Amino acid sequence: MIAELRAEKAAIDDAVIVLERLAQTHGRRRGRPPVWLSVVRNSGNDVKPSRVFSNETRKRMAEAQKKRWAAYRKAQQAAAGK
Repeated sequence: MIAELRAEKAAIDDAVIVLERLAQTHGRRRGRPPVWLSVVRNSGNDVKPSRVFSNETRKRMAEAQKKRWAAYRKAQQAAAGK
């Protein structure tokens, strides 16, 4: 039973290697690549890089969002008062 499992593992490892090589080839293709190809290609990059903002930029963004919410609340009160 152990030998069969090792043989299965070897077959799976070979299949993974073949798929990774297919993902790295740049043959003549048109259109969007198939989903399985993009999954193999992106398997090493699971973490999306985060955007870094300066403290000044964060402050401006917060002030702008507060201004938008104030305008929204004002519009809601005007609509409720009709």
